[in-house]
Amino acid sequence: EVHLVESGGGLVQAGGTLRLSCAASGFSLNGYAIGWFRRAPGKEREGLSSFSPLERIAYYADSVKDRSTISSDNAKNTVYLEIKNMKPDDTAVYYCAASHHGPEVAGTLQSGWFQYWGQGTQVTVSS
Repeated sequence: EVHLVESGGGLVQAGGTLRLSCAASGFSLNGYAIGWFRRAPGKEREGLSSFSPLERIAYYADSVKDRSTISSDNAKNTVYLEIKNMKPDDTAVYYCAASHHGPEVAGTLQSGWFQYWGQGTQVTVSS
């Protein structure tokens, strides 16, 4: 059974750095694409980054691309998202998702391509 668990959320000071983890189980990251999304209060879900752990292809949304890095530790079957210079507008529930479409999805932020989702982790940025 595919299972994704996010961690690393909580309270972050404005200007600080957020580091999220997405631990995958029930499948190997190789052959899948992993995406990070968020949903802020009163807003639609937003795609932040997508990544192929096998081919090391990464793609970022304009809202975070200059301050974010997505990476993986394939031995730990875990994907990470780091966002620097956090802002109050970054307050949201952050989700990771996996797609069995693999590397071809690594360049998209369309949530419909991702079949498996974690439960999310709340991130609150204080000013």
